[in-house]
Amino acid sequence: MTIQQFLLILRARYKVVVFTLLVIVIATLVISLLLPKQYTASTAVVVDVKSPDPLAGMVLPGLAAPGYMATQIDIINSDRVAQRVVKLLRMDESPAIREQWMAATNGEGELTVWLAALLKQKLDVKPSRESNVINIDFSGSEPGFAATVANAFARAYIDINLDLKVEPARQYAAWFEDQIKILRDKFEKAQQALSAYQQKTGIVATDERLDYEVAKLNELSTQLTIVQGQTSDSSSKRKSVGNPETLTEVMQSPLINSIKSDIARLEAKLQEGNVNLGANHPQTKRAQSELAALRNKLASETRQIHDSIGTSYRVGKQKEKELLEAMEVQKKRVLELNRQRDQISVLQRDVEAAQRNFEGVSLRSAQTRLESHSVQTNIATLNPASIPTEHSRPRIFLNVLISIFLGTLLGVGLALILELGNRRVRSVEDLAEIIDLPVLATIPSAASSSTLRRFPKKLSRQKVSRQVLGMKAS
Repeated sequence: MTIQQFLLILRARYKVVVFTLLVIVIATLVISLLLPKQYTASTAVVVDVKSPDPLAGMVLPGLAAPGYMATQIDIINSDRVAQRVVKLLRMDESPAIREQWMAATNGEGELTVWLAALLKQKLDVKPSRESNVINIDFSGSEPGFAATVANAFARAYIDINLDLKVEPARQYAAWFEDQIKILRDKFEKAQQALSAYQQKTGIVATDERLDYEVAKLNELSTQLTIVQGQTSDSSSKRKSVGNPETLTEVMQSPLINSIKSDIARLEAKLQEGNVNLGANHPQTKRAQSELAALRNKLASETRQIHDSIGTSYRVGKQKEKELLEAMEVQKKRVLELNRQRDQISVLQRDVEAAQRNFEGVSLRSAQTRLESHSVQTNIATLNPASIPTEHSRPRIFLNVLISIFLGTLLGVGLALILELGNRRVRSVEDLAEIIDLPVLATIPSAASSSTLRRFPKKLSRQKVSRQVLGMKAS
């Protein structure tokens, strides 16, 4: 079908197109006027995803996630928010609404759930493009009710968002309280164990006590070294000296040296007396007696010094033994103190670890407790809904435009259907298709009009085809 044929069909059947168009437009206009008017109230909330959390002091990573805004849209459209709106507006307390619910559901289910489902049907939530603003639209037959419900949805959304933030914090706070009790008990038990061990051992400052005992051990070691040196020296003198008179102590003794001087003087005197007086002279005899006494005294003093060396050796060995025993005792004491210090260090580390755990959990518990009592959220109402003055539906002008477009399409379609059901000859192309012969010439419009008057006014293509076939046969 060519465009010319299509236009000829429309010109021939324009009444059908016009009639269809008028019917649809009038029907749409009447229906639009008869439909109840719907008013749409709109409110906007802004979601702050950049400001840090006032308690945590940092921007939460979940706020910057790509799906965060989509999650907020789903929260607004959730049953929980809608049921919160029902509670805020006390719709479940209205006797009239309860009667409607009884009539619609025969009392099955819950009134709050039924009302929430009805409210969600007229709710429209749309996020703003490239911003953190969410528009909440609610449609209703009463302007005031629509504005009230829209604001209630914004309020319920903020409350639910706060609940979603606070509820985990409350659960964590309760869990932290239990952990604090457990850690406090561990901390107290660790302190009690440390105190009991300190009381048992009598140790308060382990380092000072250990330093004192180590110094004492070092002092004993020094004394032992000195005594061992003295004992070794005495032993050497006892073993190496055959003549006691050659001992250093004997040779350096003032008394012995004095006695030796006296002996030398008497020997000189005695020798002089022997020469001058004779061996039997009383003075010579007295000098000999004194010399013998001095020699006995020298021998006695020498023996005493020699015996004192032996005594010093025996005393040194005894003192050395005592010092060794004291050192062994002191070593055991130092080792015991080291063991006690290690045990106290372990107990102190247990106390410190328990204290750190207790303080860390206490700090986290305090922060979580603050979060559980938070009354702020990152969502705020940007534009509260006001009572709409003009209805949003039905949109009469838009409906009429759509009806004109649809009516035109439907009218043209109906005209084509009627034409295809009863095809007419309306152009040269139609006649050429019927007779299946080439067109040699066309008659001018005036002649064609007089010629065509011989044919019926409404000549179908089937009749023309039969006539043409009869002419070919003749």
